[in-house]
Amino acid sequence: MADFNTIDDFDIENKTVLVRVDINAPVDPSSGIILDDTRLKLHARTIKELSNKGAKVVILAHQSRPGKKDFTTLSQHADALSDILNLRVKYVDSLFSSSAKEAIRNLKPHEILLLENARFFSEETLSRTPQEQSKTLLVRHLSPLVDYYVNDAFAAAHRSQASLVGFTVNTPSAAGRVMEEELTVIQNALDNVEHPCVFLLGGMKPDDSIDVMENVLSNGTADSILTTGIVGNIVLWASGADIGQVNRDFIASKGYEDMVEKSRDLIERFGDKVKYPIDVACEIDGERVDIDSNEIPNEAIFDIGIKTIAYYAKEIRDAKYIFANGPAGVFEDPKFAMGTEDLINAMATSNGFTLIGGGHIAAATAGLGLEDQMSHLSSGGGACISMLAGKQLAAVEALKNSKK
Repeated sequence: MADFNTIDDFDIENKTVLVRVDINAPVDPSSGIILDDTRLKLHARTIKELSNKGAKVVILAHQSRPGKKDFTTLSQHADALSDILNLRVKYVDSLFSSSAKEAIRNLKPHEILLLENARFFSEETLSRTPQEQSKTLLVRHLSPLVDYYVNDAFAAAHRSQASLVGFTVNTPSAAGRVMEEELTVIQNALDNVEHPCVFLLGGMKPDDSIDVMENVLSNGTADSILTTGIVGNIVLWASGADIGQVNRDFIASKGYEDMVEKSRDLIERFGDKVKYPIDVACEIDGERVDIDSNEIPNEAIFDIGIKTIAYYAKEIRDAKYIFANGPAGVFEDPKFAMGTEDLINAMATSNGFTLIGGGHIAAATAGLGLEDQMSHLSSGGGACISMLAGKQLAAVEALKNSKK
């Protein structure tokens, strides 16, 4: 990872360090209480290290996005971080107002200040080049107040937003410990794959998953792709199966019809390396019913079936490398959690290298208490799957260019 600086490359004692983290968390909209502090705990080590080394630490983060019920201030996050760090985290309810600037200037070594939700600033939601982002009000107002910029927000590293790429143009910049570890582990895993290598791809974002499929099959990384979720339904449709009008309509309503043709092309090119469900689970009269894939009724598919679970679980246990992204079904409903939970269990009991790609499958893994049984549980679903698809991460490229 010598392409970019890390915290070790700078003498930060008595310096003001702006650190971008991703502490976006599920929040109860009625009380404002944080429901899961996993990401706050994750970034605590970078924040604490900066503080322990004598830096004046200024934290920049976001919570949700405009229009969402959990789009709120970071006041609760400051309190939660204070508890996790056992250090006082100051909070200011603005980003670059005179009060925010004064709070930054008044920081003493070891002190920590959390600024307001970066997405309260409208320019933050725009995707532009680092040079363009360096001219935003956010960057222009804060840059003169800080000596170094540290990006620890791996989960948002695929985005080219002001707080993620703008500071790298004119401020000495480094990766934080979370960013550094994620990039090192995932890249090393991809560079040193042992075979057989299995990719388990599901969830509700088939365009990302199908990009991954094409990349890892074309470059020889994957020996087998196990598809589940809406990804599995699309590939099943592409294979020639009748998945029922209700499921075809759902795929079309999400704008994913073009993924069917892409999947058909991958099946033609890579044959039985592309696996799809041999049975599925539907809800009929309020109950889970497992049905062979050649007999699917016009009912919504909510999970992979028990035959597919057994088939996929054997593939997972026989593999030396297993990458997983996206749940197998509507795991929030206990009737349809079986596919997701059983495949996570298969990974947890595997002797191979296991990587969970963040997002909902990471939440399901943590919910089962199996995160410590995995080789690596990524903090970033979008960023991780972008890496697996062979795409560059905007924030990482910005760090590399900063070092150059």
